[in-house]
Amino acid sequence: METRLRKGDFDLRLAFEAPETGFTAVFGASGCGKTTLLRVIAGLEPGAQGRVSIGGETWMGDGIFLPTHRRMVGYVFQQPSLFVHLNVADNLAFGMRRRHALGIGPTFDHVVDLLGLQAMLQRRVPGLSGGERQRVAIAQALLSNPRLLLMDEPLAALDQGSRLVLLPYLEALQRALDIPVLYVSHALDEVARLTDFMLLLRDGRLLARGPVNDLLTRLDLPLAHGGEAEAVIQARVAVRDAPDHLSELVFSGGRLWVPRVALATGTAVRLRILARDVSLAQQPLFGSSILNSFPVVVSGLADDGPAQVMVRLSAGDAMLLTRVTRRSQRALSITPGSRLYAQVKSVALLA
Repeated sequence: METRLRKGDFDLRLAFEAPETGFTAVFGASGCGKTTLLRVIAGLEPGAQGRVSIGGETWMGDGIFLPTHRRMVGYVFQQPSLFVHLNVADNLAFGMRRRHALGIGPTFDHVVDLLGLQAMLQRRVPGLSGGERQRVAIAQALLSNPRLLLMDEPLAALDQGSRLVLLPYLEALQRALDIPVLYVSHALDEVARLTDFMLLLRDGRLLARGPVNDLLTRLDLPLAHGGEAEAVIQARVAVRDAPDHLSELVFSGGRLWVPRVALATGTAVRLRILARDVSLAQQPLFGSSILNSFPVVVSGLADDGPAQVMVRLSAGDAMLLTRVTRRSQRALSITPGSRLYAQVKSVALLA
């Protein structure tokens, strides 16, 4: 898609393509244009120019500007927009009545099961928690049979407890849906947990696009700097129930031990590793309480403050980050191409 929109002092100019399935993060600081982009795609900004095409169908461009109701799009807002005088089942039935292609798309029962709504179908909206309302809003959007689902910070208005309850349902959607989802967020932990591809925005422009971990670990981008820099890697469960209540995970660069996970052998998992939890050594790890160590190759370095350097590491196909002092860089002779050993103090299992 390619779009141009000026609203007051704000100028949005973007051109990109996104995957046709899966969750794509739309990420950036407040005011960078994330919500405006979704509104353009949904047809809610009549002043927008350019082209919006989904699966070969043009919604905007070449003299075409489809109104919102003719765009096969589902939209989930920060604050759920539900009929408060209706119960959950009737709100979902409204989504069914808006189906863009009758008889095609997810069934009522499938969506109810996917989002865990069976026990609340007869409850009215005022009696629902914030997280429950958001699940109903997502189900309503899905039942309209969209070709594209837009989610505008669906967790932003929730407290931490509700957020933690809703995240597994979003993970289930991520695995089950075969349509593209544009997921707006300013929370990097959500992006790392839920999305595979990212559009990184700054001041109405596209700063970068690509697989999430590529952007998280690119040293020319702001995400790869500071105390919260991180990497996300894909792994599989190799040993589910080992002695000492640990599970062994395998990834392209080696093996990792984590607290025991209740997942079958072979299950794919996503891991989050913070740069501050990775250290480097010239030799394999011996005589240490750190369980996880594997060989790495330095693929790049960048300044990260007056006393520190951010180092990008490749371990098989996986990319990691570590933040070291300049003194450590000199002592270990860390340069691009250096072969070292990464020592990982902590690994977080995301999904």
